[in-house]
Amino acid sequence: MNIVVCIKQVPDTSEVRINPETNTLIREGIQSIINPYDLHALEAGLQIRDGLGGKVIVLTMGPPQAENALRDAIAMGADEAVLLTDRAFAGADTWATAYTLAKAIEKLEADIILCGKQAIDGDTAQVGPEIAEFLAIPHIAYIKKIEEVKENYIRVHRLMDDGYDIVESSLPVLLTVVKELNNPRLPSLKGKMAAKKTEIKKTGHSDIGAEEDNIGLKGSPTQVKNIFAPDVKSDRIMLDGSSEEKVDKLIEELRRIKCI
Repeated sequence: MNIVVCIKQVPDTSEVRINPETNTLIREGIQSIINPYDLHALEAGLQIRDGLGGKVIVLTMGPPQAENALRDAIAMGADEAVLLTDRAFAGADTWATAYTLAKAIEKLEADIILCGKQAIDGDTAQVGPEIAEFLAIPHIAYIKKIEEVKENYIRVHRLMDDGYDIVESSLPVLLTVVKELNNPRLPSLKGKMAAKKTEIKKTGHSDIGAEEDNIGLKGSPTQVKNIFAPDVKSDRIMLDGSSEEKVDKLIEELRRIKCI
């Protein structure tokens, strides 16, 4: 069984910088980590492989430094790694990113594709489902439990606001997962040694047959107009006293600011 896990290298939350000309994240030369949700996707892929056999291929799109994230995934137990790196990919929105990943996945003949539910640097939760649409395969989002996997069949629990749905699907299928699914394993010493020796396959847009008009900034139908940090507000008021006294003070304050 071929299991493809899409991961993303994201900036450490304390190191986010924005390119003022393109309004995109600056990723070169800053400390980065594997998107936390993608670690749960990777763990799910490793568990499926350990139970049914096959291999886990980790896939990412990014600058050359994204190779570090792939080696971290190898250290956790992934079998192979593919890096989509090409200057033509720069500035891609979710549509162009999903298109590029889908073109690469087409060549990997995946049975199961796993993604984190969203990336912490964008929070769109769009790329996973968009990949499935490009591939014309079923997708199930917000997976909290993988109940059963067979050669051509999978049953999962999909997290909902008021509980969960039990969903069955044929393969191939794409799943996006939430953190409740599992606890990602730590890299082993053996895994770290293997990660240093593993060859990372580097692929450009011509290798996957991607059309230049559909990739990178040029192929992105949406662009960020403005990015800014929200203003810090420090006008909170703490109300003391009994419940009745707090209610009276709250009403008095709401009248003062003319909300009632």
